[in-house]
Amino acid sequence: MRIAVRYGDVLVDPDGHVAGHDAGATLVRRLLRVFPQSILVGEGPRRCDGFDMLPVEFLDATDTVVVNMNVVDSVSVWRTLARTCPEPRLMNFVWWNTSQFEHDVDRAALALSCALFPTFANSERTAREVREIVGRWTVPAIAEKARIAWVNLGIRLDHRHPREETDVPVVLYPAISLSARKRPDLFVEVVEAVARRTPLRVEARLVDSHLVSERAMRLSTRDWAWVGPLTATREDYWAALARTTAFLATATEESYGLEYIEALVAGAVGVFPDRPWVHAILPEHYPLVYRSTAEATAMLLRAVSEPAACRWAMDACAGGSFARWLRERHSDDRFDEELRARVHHWFG
Repeated sequence: MRIAVRYGDVLVDPDGHVAGHDAGATLVRRLLRVFPQSILVGEGPRRCDGFDMLPVEFLDATDTVVVNMNVVDSVSVWRTLARTCPEPRLMNFVWWNTSQFEHDVDRAALALSCALFPTFANSERTAREVREIVGRWTVPAIAEKARIAWVNLGIRLDHRHPREETDVPVVLYPAISLSARKRPDLFVEVVEAVARRTPLRVEARLVDSHLVSERAMRLSTRDWAWVGPLTATREDYWAALARTTAFLATATEESYGLEYIEALVAGAVGVFPDRPWVHAILPEHYPLVYRSTAEATAMLLRAVSEPAACRWAMDACAGGSFARWLRERHSDDRFDEELRARVHHWFG
């Protein structure tokens, strides 16, 4: 049995490697690593580095499990596979925030897909949202048969670089977009207030579509801000995190929070909003959770002025070692093991 990974926005470079550093491309690479000799659904046929690329119509559905990351169109994928196989094997991978689907048609399609096909979610919070959508948007006869599992996505802990302290504190904008859900205006408001009191440097690395936006242009005019493209390689990405002093999270919703976990593992001090998604990834008494703009400003000021004291408080809330707490709960080894086990359980 082979695994075929389907993600509509994936790009493969001329050397046969999955290109890009957004969450989707990163997860495609992870799935291909978890299941060696997999197939990547896309334009082809083509031999790549460690995997094959094939259009969905070319898949041998009798001997392939399709892991679909574009969940809302799983029914359409199933119907394509069913032309050559009476019982195609397909599972959903929900790795994003379900609130992005606002239209009734999209939410109904998501609900039907997750009710009909086994669904693996990237966190307990995402799995709970999926269950709620299935229960609300499908009939009981379908909803009660839903198969939904989850495990925290986790990260590759061996990517971490040694800390590199800077003369001027570096504050990371912890996202690759300036979408409304990330609340970039709040980020700028808080950082601007802190910058009036102490020297700092903001680094924002954005996808191309947001890098050329008006909001990005305005941010780049601040004398304390640097706005640029995503790092060229994952090595460069982790090297940049190693010299990051702190970051300010402002998002209203996250399905998991991969960027924040990576920054914390790298040793950056994280300042977070009092949101359910935050409490799902941090220790119960994490010391830098704000409930107002004034609190966010005070906490970020402390993070850049006294990072060592903040790290001590983070260690204390985690029972002595915040780094160990992160390793135990956010390692991708557990994700890999659980995903393999679920595929075996669902499909044999």
